[in-house]
Amino acid sequence: MQSAYSFGVLAFGCDIHVENACPEFRDTLERYILPPLPRDAFPRIGDTVRLRVDRVDDYYRLTVNGVEVLSTADTADFVLGVLKAIDETVIYRLQSLKAVHAGAVVFEGRAILIPGSTHAGKSSMVAELLRRGATLLSDEYALIDEAGRVHAYPRPMLLRDSRMQQSPVLPAELGSDYAKEPVPVGWILALQYRPFSDWRIQEVPQSEALMILLRNTPHPMADSPAMVDFFLKAVSAAKCFAGYRGDAVQGADQILHLISAPA
Repeated sequence: MQSAYSFGVLAFGCDIHVENACPEFRDTLERYILPPLPRDAFPRIGDTVRLRVDRVDDYYRLTVNGVEVLSTADTADFVLGVLKAIDETVIYRLQSLKAVHAGAVVFEGRAILIPGSTHAGKSSMVAELLRRGATLLSDEYALIDEAGRVHAYPRPMLLRDSRMQQSPVLPAELGSDYAKEPVPVGWILALQYRPFSDWRIQEVPQSEALMILLRNTPHPMADSPAMVDFFLKAVSAAKCFAGYRGDAVQGADQILHLISAPA
């Protein structure tokens, strides 16, 4: 069966070729699959990963390199599944960059990193910082190079509504944009969310911040020993804090107050 539409995206050395046999998803896939990156009609030669979208009876099906990874009748769940499959495809094939589970934004030319596991509230905090003038690096993965700089991972944020259901949101919807250039790390804030908690943080040494980054990387240490050097350079000029926060609105205000305070 011929695809209704296909395109390729080169993402951090990984060539993703999307084959879409469901015309109703054409605009959605264009809108949300790593939107700032240029599209090509044909895959390049190299590490090509093929994602295919099909409909079988009442179910949408996603295959990656011929292996089915998702089948659902719910269109919203399917779109989320495609975006998470892109994450898996890109993050675990990184060569020159190393990933940390972290919300990350640019403020005044430097990155604010908020490391934490999935469902730790990073996305809501990032969204509030964007509303206050920050620029998006990522709400899920900070990509760090050998000089310790952070690069944008330009996929949509996944924000939860009042029913705790996720949906993709682009930074433009919050009056912001994706960062265009890598930036040094200015601040690392390891914040645990506690409902109704007051803002309680303290400065921690860079050695502790390094361990926090290592605990929040998806890369096995045995496979990526060089990432220690990447992360050491990332923390070398950063101010590092750990503690607790309440809701994201209060937390974003407190973060901006903290980083604007005189040294």
